[in-house]
Amino acid sequence: MIKIAIYGKGGIGKSTCTANLSAAFATLGKRVIQIGCDPKADSTINLLGGTPVTPVMDYMRTHNDDPESAEEISRSGFGGVLCIETGGPTPGLGCAGRGIITTFRLLEQLDLFEQYQPDVVLYDVLGDVVCGGFAAPIREGYAEQVLIVTSGEKMALYAANNICNAVRNFADRSYAKVRGIILNRRNVEDEEAKVRAFADSAGLEITADIPRSDDIIRCEDTGKTVIEGAPDCEAAQRFLALAKKLIAEDANHA
Repeated sequence: MIKIAIYGKGGIGKSTCTANLSAAFATLGKRVIQIGCDPKADSTINLLGGTPVTPVMDYMRTHNDDPESAEEISRSGFGGVLCIETGGPTPGLGCAGRGIITTFRLLEQLDLFEQYQPDVVLYDVLGDVVCGGFAAPIREGYAEQVLIVTSGEKMALYAANNICNAVRNFADRSYAKVRGIILNRRNVEDEEAKVRAFADSAGLEITADIPRSDDIIRCEDTGKTVIEGAPDCEAAQRFLALAKKLIAEDANHA
């Protein structure tokens, strides 16, 4: 099973990258679960035609009992991708990271992975603060690899460096390791050189280079990924290439 946590600074496009990668895996015939680990709960919306799934924390607040099945807190999206959002607390109250921890424990109780038997699980995680619940996907062993989404912008690279350091803090516990970087271009000056310099200093590979694309914007306006809405465009082909690369690596390690 391929299990990847995708981290990045808020607003850097990690949800766009995660959803398109999920759609790419599904197009290649894989059973995929995508779990959005951000209080905004919008990670999977472009796999669902623009209609969001009810976040787990919202469900917990409006029901007296825990769900009896995963169907109550998930929806099937494009390509059969099973979409789940952790959500967060009522704004201004509670800890958003606890929503992730609560969701993961609930999914264990429901035997989600045993019942669904996915080939791929992707966690879309806010990377501005890698602590507490936001570190759960790597800290608790749910993910085996980390992909970091960044552009050449200063604060995006700053967050990427913090994520690298956080993951390395768990290196002696056999938790997830950083697999590489997804360059999600913003067309800033000397962008490729800046990201490549960071990658080289961190000993990481740029695993995918996603162009800044109007196709992505147009598809998201209709609640779709480019894999669904513009499968022949360059951005879609880059996501498909990344999915194929990760599948091949997993097969070689099996």
